[in-house]
Amino acid sequence: MKSLPLPYPPRRAFIGTTDRAPKGGMAENLGKSEVAEELTDSLKRAVAAIEEQGVPYLLGGGLGCWARGGPPSSNDIDLMVKPEDAERAQEALADAGMRPESPPEQWLLKAFDGEILVDLIFEPSGMQIDDEVIARGDELSVMAMNIRVMNLNDILITKLMALDEHSVDYGDLILITRSLREQIDWARIREETASSPFAVAFFALADGLGICPGAQQPAPVES
Repeated sequence: MKSLPLPYPPRRAFIGTTDRAPKGGMAENLGKSEVAEELTDSLKRAVAAIEEQGVPYLLGGGLGCWARGGPPSSNDIDLMVKPEDAERAQEALADAGMRPESPPEQWLLKAFDGEILVDLIFEPSGMQIDDEVIARGDELSVMAMNIRVMNLNDILITKLMALDEHSVDYGDLILITRSLREQIDWARIREETASSPFAVAFFALADGLGICPGAQQPAPVES
C-alpha cells in the first residue's frame, strides 16, 4: 500500500530497536542517535521496580504500540495495573527513587523519574484493568528487556474511547493503525467502540484513507 503523506511534521523519535518488532514497523529502522536515553532508562527502572514487587502490569499507550512495530513515540510511560495493585505499584516506584503523585483523576496514579512521567493506569477509557486484560498481553523484547505489553486491540480501544469534544486528535491513531493494520482485529474494535461517535468518525476516516482491510482505496487527487 502506498504511504500516505503526513499532514504535519513527524513527532520526535526516541527509541532504538526491538528484536521482535514486526517487519515494516518504523521502530526497526530507528538509529541509536534517536534514542531518548532518559525515557529508556526510566522505563527500565519502572518495570524492574514493579516486577520486583510481583505486581502484574502491561506496557500500554504509544510505547505499547511501538513495541509491536508501530511508529516511534515520545509519550510518557503508561503502565497498566489492576486497581487493587495501583498503590503497591506506586510504592515500588517510590522505593526506586521516583516521586509519587496522586492526581485528582480517579483512574490513575503517577510517579516522576526526574522529568519523565510514569502513569499507573487502572481504569483507562473503555475498560478496567483486570486479570483478563493482563492475560491478553504478550511478553516482548523491548530495549533488551522482556516486558509485558498490552494487547494491541485493547490499546486502540482505550485510545478511541478517550476521544471527546475536548480531545479529538486522530493523527496518532492514523499513524498507528496504518503501520499495524494487519495485526488489528478491526471487527472487535468497531464493536467495542460503537457507542462513541468519535470512534465512529475515526473509522469513517480510516475507511476513506483505505487503512481498514477491504476498505475502498481513496481516489487519486487530480493535479
